[in-house]
Amino acid sequence: MSNEQRRAELLDGARVAEEIKREVAAEVASLKLEHGFVPCLAVIRVGEDPASAVYVRNKVRTSEAVGLRSEHHALPAETTTEELLELVKTLNAMTDVDGLLVQLPLPANVDERLVIEAIDPAKDVDGFHPVNIGRLSLGQQTLAPCTPVGIIELLERSSVQLRGANACVVGRSQIVGRPLAQLLLQRDATVTICHSRTRDLPSITSRADILIAAIGRAGFIRAEHIKPGAIVVDVGINRVTDEAVARDFFGDEAEKRIESIAERGYTLVGDVHPAEADRVAGKRTPVPGGVGLLTVAALMRNTLVAARRRRGL
Repeated sequence: MSNEQRRAELLDGARVAEEIKREVAAEVASLKLEHGFVPCLAVIRVGEDPASAVYVRNKVRTSEAVGLRSEHHALPAETTTEELLELVKTLNAMTDVDGLLVQLPLPANVDERLVIEAIDPAKDVDGFHPVNIGRLSLGQQTLAPCTPVGIIELLERSSVQLRGANACVVGRSQIVGRPLAQLLLQRDATVTICHSRTRDLPSITSRADILIAAIGRAGFIRAEHIKPGAIVVDVGINRVTDEAVARDFFGDEAEKRIESIAERGYTLVGDVHPAEADRVAGKRTPVPGGVGLLTVAALMRNTLVAARRRRGL
């Protein structure tokens, strides 16, 4: 098969996400039967950011689907830092609330750092509290950020060998890049973190057996960045509104994407150029249908884990 005809195998994030959710649902049912309680996830959203509203709706819907109890606290954009901190304090004190997350980003008038640090680390199912970040860096038991957890689940359940592998993470955010590097190190991968200031990026990324792109730039990772046969995980979610750009990104699949642009005004692409990655990579995650689904599934599991640990189970 020629390089032009080659197609990388897709890593099935949807399948793994469903596996995780089925496992969580079974454990939730068991907790209810054996211990008489149902774990509860409380979600706080401030303002009317459309993307945040969608994310929260998905989290609440998935919570209900796996049998978790959920609370959704929707606050107006004018909410002050002090008012939000008071709600967090109240939810921290509620013994029947096991997981607590504040949907980010917050409005500019709210101090995000203070809010995150106010969440009880034992209920911090997003894994953003400094205590949980510190425990993760020390290799201790903790609640880790959901997207990195989901990526590790995908790789391990897809029989990707992490021990001894050269792994490169492009992106150094506290939400994905840095915690993912820690989780990979804990599994004996050799890890390199790259970022916007990295010199000669392709010379580094093209040596990686496992390449994770989390840089927030549509189609940034191209064939020159990818080692032949590498595993490529695409964390990015970017909107493309230009039909010509869609044709470049998606090749043979462009017509479907152009139809999406005509219907919705956009189509989604990750940080990896999918048509070029297909010609080089061994396996890759699609966008959509890849990492995003795993993030929500990992949140459900984090909530279950938090409930068990808080009750000594």
